[in-house]
Amino acid sequence: MTAPTPALPPFAAYRRVFAPPGALAFTLAGLTGRLSYSMLGVAMLTAIVSSGHSYALAGAVSAAGLAGVALGLPLLGRLVDRYGQRRVAVPAALCSAVPRTAAPFLIHWSAPGWLLCLTAFAASGAPNLGGMARARWAHLHGTDPGLLHSANSLEQALDELCFTAGPILGALCCTTGHPAAGLLLISVLSTGGGLLFAAQRRTEPPIAPAPPGGSGSPLRTRGTVLLLAVFLATGVVFGAMEITTLAWSRAHGAQAVGGLLLGLQAAGSGLSGVLLGLRPARSAPARRLLFGLSTMAACLLLPLAAALLDGGPVLLGVALFLAGTGTAPTMVTGMTLLQRVLPTAALNEGMAIAVCGIVVGISAGSALGGLVTQRTTSGAGFALPAAAAALALLLAVAGRRRFGR
Repeated sequence: MTAPTPALPPFAAYRRVFAPPGALAFTLAGLTGRLSYSMLGVAMLTAIVSSGHSYALAGAVSAAGLAGVALGLPLLGRLVDRYGQRRVAVPAALCSAVPRTAAPFLIHWSAPGWLLCLTAFAASGAPNLGGMARARWAHLHGTDPGLLHSANSLEQALDELCFTAGPILGALCCTTGHPAAGLLLISVLSTGGGLLFAAQRRTEPPIAPAPPGGSGSPLRTRGTVLLLAVFLATGVVFGAMEITTLAWSRAHGAQAVGGLLLGLQAAGSGLSGVLLGLRPARSAPARRLLFGLSTMAACLLLPLAAALLDGGPVLLGVALFLAGTGTAPTMVTGMTLLQRVLPTAALNEGMAIAVCGIVVGISAGSALGGLVTQRTTSGAGFALPAAAAALALLLAVAGRRRFGR
């Protein structure tokens, strides 16, 4: 009679994820840089408005920064694939630090709007630490699907942490003291985080040779375009949910709890991401992606129902928390599948394009969500993120054969 297999400790999977030398070091360094990046947007808007400028100018500066991200990240990703992470991340971090450091002084001196927009555009050319971190996990655990699944789950939880805490910390930096001092602190953190990440040489992936007879473009890889479309629709979910939740809070006289409601959604996603990494991935990534999209689409009906029933902030907060739990399985599995379909020589560029797709989707979701909330009741706006999730599911179902086995 064989002895029963001893149960593993609850977080044994994550201990194995961090077992390679240097894994924890690059994760902490990357977290510092990513958290400061998520602080920058709100801090910049707060500093601009606090200095007497208009909200219109603040919106234009934010749009210029998003345009810089959409154009710069894929280019930097391609350079990383060709020359390596350190050789690209160090100059990118230093070059982006110059306009980011100049921004608070330009705001204080009431520089013209076009110069502020140009500064925000140039400051957005920072290294994609999230994408490079996932590339390192693929290098360290690419031969073990279970560990890679746990690593990607951890990355999603860290993304949610940055999304939740970054805007709050960014606003605090620019409201508790002088706005310029807050922006300078964020610039130091982002530059230092990027340089510390690049300094972790032990976990840096080697440069993969380009495939013979081809450019190795990620957009030419089977299944990549479909995944990018799914990420774009998922970004619409995020952007529409944010603007709709804030509009609902303001319409119901609870504007102060709008950020808390969004934090509950992010907390649900982060918690589900951590728990997801503790469970082994037993089915194929394509099948898990369909399950995650189905779960996300179903869970996003809960905020719509809570808002239409007019249950108040408490009921909506519970619904948003539960809706957030459906996000992490989709993002984790989508990134895992993207790592599998991309050629190694185009991994960083493909990850950067995926991030750009999410960013563009967030911008489109915010714009569409604003239009919907203006023309309908505040609760009806929650139908938009649910519809975007359903669209992502339909895209994945229609093109599931693109992923092969």
